[in-house]
Amino acid sequence: MTLAVPAIPKLLIDTNVVLDVMLERGPWVEDATALLDAIAKGHAEGHIAGHTVTTVYYIVERERNRSVAATAINDLLQLLNVVPLGSADFQRALGIGLRDYEDGVQVAAGLHVGVDYLVTRNAKDFKGAPLMPRSPGEILGLLESRQTPQGLITGTPEG
Repeated sequence: MTLAVPAIPKLLIDTNVVLDVMLERGPWVEDATALLDAIAKGHAEGHIAGHTVTTVYYIVERERNRSVAATAINDLLQLLNVVPLGSADFQRALGIGLRDYEDGVQVAAGLHVGVDYLVTRNAKDFKGAPLMPRSPGEILGLLESRQTPQGLITGTPEG
């Protein structure tokens, strides 16, 4: 069975994908950067959970410095939509039943805004979640399959 994929897929970007770009972590940086570039070009709509912002700042500051962290957050906020999380989302995350609560919060954030895919390097961590986890490379493949020679997104179903 083939699935119809929206012309502009709505994506929740997991913290590890953002950090791969910000900290240039190989071998994942190339696909993660290409995905953020595709979002910047309007080929997909990108979202991050509210708590991802503080986590990214903390880790980038620790690994690099305060100035790099501030620049990283500024860039992130210009590119991706922040999903505000409330008590109901954190309660929902408890009920999702994933091993790692933070992963449950990522799923709750994605459900909050109705994303099509949760983009992560750790799909196994989301086994059984009510969102479809995909790697940056898988999403890039999906986006490429929807490109016409003129560079426009088509409305053909995913095969």
